[in-house]
Amino acid sequence: MTSPILEYADKVWRGTVSADEVPLSALRAHGAQEVAYGVAMWPAFGNVYAIRGDEGLALFDTGNAVDAPAMFKAIRSWCDQPVKYAIFSHGHLDHVAGTEAFDEENGPRPIVVAQEGIAKRFARYGRTAGYNSVIDQRQFGFIRMTWPTSYRLPDLTYQNRMNLSLGDVTFQLRHARGETDDATWAFLPERGVLLTGDLFVWVAPSAGGPQKVQRYPDEWAVALRKMATMNAEILLPGHGLPIVGAERVRQALVDTADYLDSLVEQTLDLMNAGARLDEILHVVKPPAELADRVYLKAYYDEPEFIVRNIWRLHGGWHDGNPAHLKPAPDAVFAKAVAEMAAGAASVAGRAVAAAAEGDLRLACQLVELAAQADPDDHKVHEIRARVYALRVQQETGALARGIFAWAAAESRSKITGLDILDVYNEVAGGQMWWIPGSTR
Repeated sequence: MTSPILEYADKVWRGTVSADEVPLSALRAHGAQEVAYGVAMWPAFGNVYAIRGDEGLALFDTGNAVDAPAMFKAIRSWCDQPVKYAIFSHGHLDHVAGTEAFDEENGPRPIVVAQEGIAKRFARYGRTAGYNSVIDQRQFGFIRMTWPTSYRLPDLTYQNRMNLSLGDVTFQLRHARGETDDATWAFLPERGVLLTGDLFVWVAPSAGGPQKVQRYPDEWAVALRKMATMNAEILLPGHGLPIVGAERVRQALVDTADYLDSLVEQTLDLMNAGARLDEILHVVKPPAELADRVYLKAYYDEPEFIVRNIWRLHGGWHDGNPAHLKPAPDAVFAKAVAEMAAGAASVAGRAVAAAAEGDLRLACQLVELAAQADPDDHKVHEIRARVYALRVQQETGALARGIFAWAAAESRSKITGLDILDVYNEVAGGQMWWIPGSTR
């Protein structure tokens, strides 16, 4: 009998069910489900995979801290063999935070395996814990989140490639740079299983990350093409559902590589022609036929952000505008603009007009200047809150929606005294408080 996970995976591929309609909580109620011979999946925000072999059990990723107790129970209900290996696909917290319960079991604790760069990542996380807490609140509205400063370090690391064995199961581990510089993907030749980590996640690749460190779209595409040569029968992603069938697996990998390559080549062509970043951002687009694929929708990261990262990778941080090289402080520039426009209120009024005309990009820029010019003007902040709340409604990408919702919440909280996280969740949920009874 086909597992519910695989049934939904087929429906999502064919487009009869959208990815956001998949009832993950209901799927988890079935426990860890076998999706290939001797391979079980625990679907979560950061999937966990358990692979059973003659010499024990291996985990590919261990998920997030919130789901860890339920994940442990589900895996142990599926298989009681000792965990020999816990392989981290990369160092993001939603993939490495579930080892504790396995470590505490009787017998030798699991050997945690990762690419050697993961230790440097964890060290950097410790140094930037405050910043990461701030951006995760801003991006996701996490309630008073405190970023951890200690991590389960790997016991065994590798540089470029490593093979592990459970007797009848071989893990061919390969390093790639993509969303992170410490990524590991794995192929299980005896099972025809490809484990991609976040190198494939059922949305446009997270190669932009406006609040994160450098991504590597060029090398990411190379890794995807290498994975495509494995002729895997099933692809198990870091997020989202499996892809079953060699033809589908190859298509998904090659399409994603083509998507990234197109953005890279378009951006480099314009950079080589002397274009500024501003021009490139508004010209470069992914091929329409690829952007329309069910697994390449810009529901999280966006092509515009990826272009910025391509520029940063190949051209540095300066955007080509000489005035931006050593600019005046934002507040000083904003006050000068406001003086020319007869005050901050006048600039905010022009932002209202731009919003009414449907140009929310311009409206945001203008209202931001107004708020910087007069940060204590409550009327300006009410306009700012409304403009960014409207922007949230217009955006489809979760990264952009989170940042704009936080901006709206900052101003709304300032003028009402309401808790900023409460306001954030209202804005992110679609509330437009200036329209009575509106939740959209």
